[in-house]
Amino acid sequence: MEKIIIASDHAGFRLKEKLVSWLISSRYEVRDIGCFSEDSVDYPDYAHPLATAVEKGDYNYGITICGSGNGINMACNKHQKIRSAVCWNDEISRLARSHNDANVCALPGRFLTEAEAIHIVKIFLTTSFEGGRHKRRIDKIPIKSR
Repeated sequence: MEKIIIASDHAGFRLKEKLVSWLISSRYEVRDIGCFSEDSVDYPDYAHPLATAVEKGDYNYGITICGSGNGINMACNKHQKIRSAVCWNDEISRLARSHNDANVCALPGRFLTEAEAIHIVKIFLTTSFEGGRHKRRIDKIPIKSR
């Protein structure tokens, strides 16, 4: 069973709640780390714990949601082993996985319907990494210590 960790800020809260229900009904093991209301919060407070859990291998994938998808995506990508991609349609979601081996799907909560978000996440979670030339490229992403 795939293990998914999910987080949002206040702008992504409602969509996160819908995605959690869909993920559970689709038989994914889900950990929701917040936020838990529409009260204003800071997305890094949720992005960093999610990214750490994915980095450690506790979860197969992370899903993040903020208003534009960008802020929470940027925070996640500060972690060396995270490849977070803002996914706003099915083709971007497919390419994030197949070419970039993305392990976090960042969604723009203010710009997607529930149906669109479910479709994007479904593609993200079911698309395999192609490897090959793409593996060589993603191996060059982490900053090597000098």
